[in-house]
Amino acid sequence: QIIALDTDGWNSWAKNDPTWFVENTTESFVSISSSGVASKAEVVKGVPADCKVSSFSLSDFSFTRLDENAVLLTYIAHQDAMCGTDKAPETVRVAVNYVRRHGRWLEAMYMQSP
Repeated sequence: QIIALDTDGWNSWAKNDPTWFVENTTESFVSISSSGVASKAEVVKGVPADCKVSSFSLSDFSFTRLDENAVLLTYIAHQDAMCGTDKAPETVRVAVNYVRRHGRWLEAMYMQSP
C-alpha cells in the first residue's frame, strides 16, 4: 500500500500535478534534497513548473516500522528529468517517512541524496 502510494506521488510529480501532494502529505511535511529544504506549501506551489520528467523507475524498497503508525521507506530512484536548466541526478537514494493519521497513511518527510 505504501509503495503504491509513494509511486503515485512520483507519477503526480512527473505530470506536474500538485494534487497528490495536497492530499497525501501532512501539514508539517518537509522535503529535503540537494536543492534545499521545502515545506508542503513550497512543494505544492513548485510542482506545476518544477521539472520536465521523461521517465523514472523505483527499486530496492526497504521498510523499517518505527511503530504501528509510522514507517520509514527507503529505495533507489532512477530518473531522467530536467529541473529548470539543471539535469536532475540520474540516481538518488530516497528515504520517506509515512505516518498514519485518522486511518490514512500520509507522507511526513521526503529526503533524497544522489
